[in-house]
Amino acid sequence: MQQAYSASSVKHIETHKVLRNTYSLLSVTLLVSAISAFIGMAIGLSHIMGMVLSFGAIGVLWFVLPKVANSSKGILAVFAVAAMLGAGLAPTLSYYMGTANGGMIIMQALGGTALVFFALSGYVLTTRKDFSFMGGFLMVGLITVVVASLAFMVLGLFGIHMPAASLAISAVVVLLMSGFILYDTSAIINGGETNYIMATVRLYLDILNLFTALLHLLGFLNDD
Repeated sequence: MQQAYSASSVKHIETHKVLRNTYSLLSVTLLVSAISAFIGMAIGLSHIMGMVLSFGAIGVLWFVLPKVANSSKGILAVFAVAAMLGAGLAPTLSYYMGTANGGMIIMQALGGTALVFFALSGYVLTTRKDFSFMGGFLMVGLITVVVASLAFMVLGLFGIHMPAASLAISAVVVLLMSGFILYDTSAIINGGETNYIMATVRLYLDILNLFTALLHLLGFLNDD
């Protein structure tokens, strides 16, 4: 019984350490992303360059981060991803800033993102519920959204635009990212994710995608 108690205590300590490191790194990562977005807006980064940087970040996520996630180089990779994605978001932010009530829309999206993240994370941290059962559903939903987005992008190249469909996708992304916040936080709490660098990346992407989807939704609702 003593050994079982000791093992449980060690597991609790390790989980707390991963959680603490994750939120510490996440806060700095979000700051890096915000600074990069601000710089991108200040220099007038184009949409094409924004897309190039975003694809570069995907390349780092797929091919670099898995190889360095267990070393200090992983932190540099996380910052690189955050910087590129933050800068990649700059053209979209600049667009909204150039519209009526654009600043208010961005602040509302930021506030909504923070509210959803803290509410859902707080719920998981308080109840310690295991949301691992949502993994399959969330992945299917994510793949469906990616495929649909690519299809609408191709249609857009031929001059076919479907605002209602884009709005629906943004709404689905909000729900999906909310589910991923529950899932990813639960993975840390229940020992499914023991690498704080990977945990940080997962939560960062949840937050970024949630913010972007809320921004599109609010922009659409405020468009006269």
